[in-house]
Amino acid sequence: MKNRRKMTICLLAVAAVLSLGIVQSRAAGSSARNDSAIVQSIKEKQRQVDKAQKEKNGLKQNLSNVQQIQKGLESKKNDLNNYIAELDRQIALVEEKMADLKGQILVKEGEIANTQEELADAVERETGQMESMIIRARQMYEKKGSLAAELISGTTGMGDFLNRAEFMEKLVVYDKEQWTDYQNYRKYVELCEKQLEIEKEILDQMQENVLLEQNTLEVFMEQKQRDIESYESQISNNEKAIAEYEAMIKAQEEEIRALEKAIEAERKQLNLRLTYDGGTFKFPLASYTRVSCDYGWRIHPTLKVKQFHNGVDFASPKGTAIYAAYDGVVVAATYSSTMGNYVMINHGDNLYTLYMHASTLKVSANDVVKRGDTIALVGSTGRSTGSHLHFSVRKDGEYLSPWEYITEP
Repeated sequence: MKNRRKMTICLLAVAAVLSLGIVQSRAAGSSARNDSAIVQSIKEKQRQVDKAQKEKNGLKQNLSNVQQIQKGLESKKNDLNNYIAELDRQIALVEEKMADLKGQILVKEGEIANTQEELADAVERETGQMESMIIRARQMYEKKGSLAAELISGTTGMGDFLNRAEFMEKLVVYDKEQWTDYQNYRKYVELCEKQLEIEKEILDQMQENVLLEQNTLEVFMEQKQRDIESYESQISNNEKAIAEYEAMIKAQEEEIRALEKAIEAERKQLNLRLTYDGGTFKFPLASYTRVSCDYGWRIHPTLKVKQFHNGVDFASPKGTAIYAAYDGVVVAATYSSTMGNYVMINHGDNLYTLYMHASTLKVSANDVVKRGDTIALVGSTGRSTGSHLHFSVRKDGEYLSPWEYITEP
């Protein structure tokens, strides 16, 4: 009896020591899991949330400053061509921002879809972890025994006791780890929810920014049209405007003749010959609304003087595809303050076509194009007050009616 009492006291003492060891093991187990996959995922997710927040904060800083741009343009208004060139440049920058924003919106929509999937997966793992813990808690409750009783009850000796103690220690560490995992899953779910919330706010702001840039674009387009018409219609400027208009046409002619001359010199030097086979031109637009100004003599709408119009103006929505009328080589794809963004194509036998006032150029000089290839998009760059294509045909250095080569679609 005496020995039995001593054994019991010894076992209780060992149990107390092991309980302390279990507490220490819990701390050690928790520390060892700090670098687990879920912890690393939390760190990465926090980094993504911080990045999204930074992106959101910087969105409004990249918007076009209408007042600042307009202030900068004021000093150029005394030279209309210089003013138009700078205004076209600013319009092109706004359009680039809009295109970039629309691209970012598509990317952000994809990121939101990915985050939603991550969130759904995280919630599923969190729910599974919670269900496992509930089952484990129910099992422990049903046993209704203390740790010490589990250690001592039914032991056959010190070795058996130590084995049970080690098993119980592992259970406690396991339970601790399960709880830690649950807390980490909960944290990860919260970060996914936060990231999703910020990304949706970013998307909303991007969409708002597109509308703001669109409004800025409309302001500049209206300003350009208003300033050109106002300048040309002022009586005091009428003679000057007529002289400038004639100088503009002369400058266009000189620029085009210089291109033709350079081509002829190159052709002779290289002994090359591009031949036009006499085929019918393709209508140069994907769609159009009307002929806003035909080829031939006309009364200028604001100058009120008789002027020769060397091409056909096709009114068409901005961004409409402009087609190469026939096979050829691109002579020029560039910008001038009068013709705006323009393309000139050599079809052989001294036959050329010109496409003026484009918003965007899709080809470069020396590109070989086929009939119907998209070479540009309709715009209103240069000396233009509305979206349209000015289409001209030149043969042997003289303008011809485009209707000799094309018919309406």
